[in-house]
Amino acid sequence: MGVPEQLAARMSMAEQHEYLRARFSRRTMIRGGAVTLGAVAGGAFIQGATAQAAVPTQRTAPATERVDGAHVAPFGRHLAYGNDPRTEITVSWQVPVAVKKPFIRIGVHPWDLSRKIDAEVRTLYTPAGVGASGDHTQYYVHAKLTHLRPGSTYYYGVGHQGFDPAQPHLAGTVGTFTTAPAHKAPFTFTAFGDEGVSYHGLANNALILGQNPAFHLHAGDIAYGDPAGQGKSTDTGFDSRVWDQFLAQTESVAKSVPWMPAYGNHDMEAWYSPNGYGGEDARWTLPDNGPDEKNLPGVYSFVYGNTAVISLDANDVSFEIPANLGISGGTQTKWLEGRLRKFRAAKDIDFIVVFFHHCAYCTSTAHASEGGVRKEWVPLFEKYTVDLVINGHNHQYERTDVLKGGAVTKKLPIGGTVYPETEGVVYVTAGAAGRSLYAFSAPLSYEGHENEVDSVASFINTKDGKQNETVTWSRVRYLDYSFLRVDVTPAAKGRHATLTVRGIAETGDQVDHFTVARKAK
Repeated sequence: MGVPEQLAARMSMAEQHEYLRARFSRRTMIRGGAVTLGAVAGGAFIQGATAQAAVPTQRTAPATERVDGAHVAPFGRHLAYGNDPRTEITVSWQVPVAVKKPFIRIGVHPWDLSRKIDAEVRTLYTPAGVGASGDHTQYYVHAKLTHLRPGSTYYYGVGHQGFDPAQPHLAGTVGTFTTAPAHKAPFTFTAFGDEGVSYHGLANNALILGQNPAFHLHAGDIAYGDPAGQGKSTDTGFDSRVWDQFLAQTESVAKSVPWMPAYGNHDMEAWYSPNGYGGEDARWTLPDNGPDEKNLPGVYSFVYGNTAVISLDANDVSFEIPANLGISGGTQTKWLEGRLRKFRAAKDIDFIVVFFHHCAYCTSTAHASEGGVRKEWVPLFEKYTVDLVINGHNHQYERTDVLKGGAVTKKLPIGGTVYPETEGVVYVTAGAAGRSLYAFSAPLSYEGHENEVDSVASFINTKDGKQNETVTWSRVRYLDYSFLRVDVTPAAKGRHATLTVRGIAETGDQVDHFTVARKAK
């Protein structure tokens, strides 16, 4: 991305951003000028429902003439929850060229999309020399819907002047989404990390759609627009157009299933903003209840039924890839503890699920374990008895035994049950969504092919570099494309509430399963 390698190696993400802007912005401003895109507020639709555009952004981009909107079809639809999944959803999409007056239509019946709400365009410009392509402009569109009814299915269509989804010949473009219920009820969610653009990512998406999940968690390294992933933004093939391919690939799921990402090392792109997440801000509208929306847009939480979900930014604590190390100044960890304390005390929340990119515990020969995560966050996971931690980063499936204080408190065989309140925390690496696979140093061991070993040789990334360690907590190791399915069941009278966690291979085979159980509150 235009920073000489010898400089990038010692620059933070913010320093690389400043370097790139100084190098390219003068030419950009002369050629095109600064374009500020504001938000457009929407009106009422369906009783009690309103829409509002997401936060306005500023982008530097060349002027682009608009084409006839009738010749432009939206693509890459993707949903995300707002702060309250019962009443808030953002519908986002992309158009390949500039269009006039983008909007969303919405209703409770597919034949009645009479409610029309204006949407906001965020323009993302990448000049030649920053990326692998020539000058390139992308147009992302967002409509944030609020005051929806809990547990309700809505039909929607996205369009612009010249392209109206209410027209009969465009009925096939209409999508749906369902808000979270007002009360506890059984549901399923899915998760993985490290997808990119590939056949395997597409195949996993097809299987995920078949699980009928309420939502999907993406544990970072989303599209791989930056294939290097070192947070150094050197001339290593960065190409923002990869995001166009990614959003087209995931649309089959993300147009109806809220797609909730955390940010990984491949998601830091220095050109757009000092924190590396300016591109993400253009592409996604996520809950804004994190500790510092400006610096950490991928840190947020939401509650679905009896389960609280927390997304963290592990780039903030990564010793292995330190481009954004310490970006929050400790505020993320303080916020995390506040969230954990609040959720654990809440009477209507049984489970807490935390997901982020870098692994707390993994024996991959590639990245293995992140010492910054163990130092900053693992003590909090144990203090507040987090029920499940989901990571990516390492391109494989691995699951630990039950851990507390860095030691195994209970072996958790395939099919076993863990009681976090008294026993400890289980960590799952689900980073085999689509990118090329890594390797293990120990034999594979998974459902139907169990191969128990006493210990595994691995390493941990620390502030002083890699340190070797021999671990006894690696319980399941599977090396092929896969994802995670989690079935949540509230407690019946006299019974425990349960999370049934399953590792599902791209073939559809089950490679792991275990249960997390909690007493009813």
